Amino acid sequence: MAGKMCIAGLRRLGVAGIALVLAMLAGCAGNPPLETQDTSNETDLSIERVLVITAAKDALGTPYRYGGTTPRGLDCSGLTQLSYRAAGIDIPRTSQQQFDALPRRDKARPGDLLFFGPGGVSHVGIYIGHNQMIHAPGSGRTVSVANITNRYWRSHYRGAAAPAP
Repeated sequence: MAGKMCIAGLRRLGVAGIALVLAMLAGCAGNPPLETQDTSNETDLSIERVLVITAAKDALGTPYRYGGTTPRGLDCSGLTQLSYRAAGIDIPRTSQQQFDALPRRDKARPGDLLFFGPGGVSHVGIYIGHNQMIHAPGSGRTVSVANITNRYWRSHYRGAAAPAP
């Protein structure tokens, strides 16, 4: 009897309702925990990681520009690409391409990339330690530091990755 009631309830939901429920369940299941592993000081980081973080810090205050890849204007993946290039490391152009191509990390270390999105990946920042990242937040804003303990970042986190040793 309970099985028949459940099936009847699903029929009443319709295809759109069932799709919405499945999408919500998939979104919840796809969120890994945002875990970090800080170092005691910069001497514990590789020179590449120090260069990435330094370049990201140098970009603070740069205006956001969609598709921007220069100090005149940066989008989120332009910032990460510019910062990694300063360390002599080429990475793909978009946040989704970076997420797909780079080696994953279980725990983010300073210099790693942090990926976010409501479904797929649509945003990336550079973890700098102490629960902070540098990112290009969006139109009308500038490259800035954000606290990753914020509920928004935790709920939209998709993973960490980095090619830097």
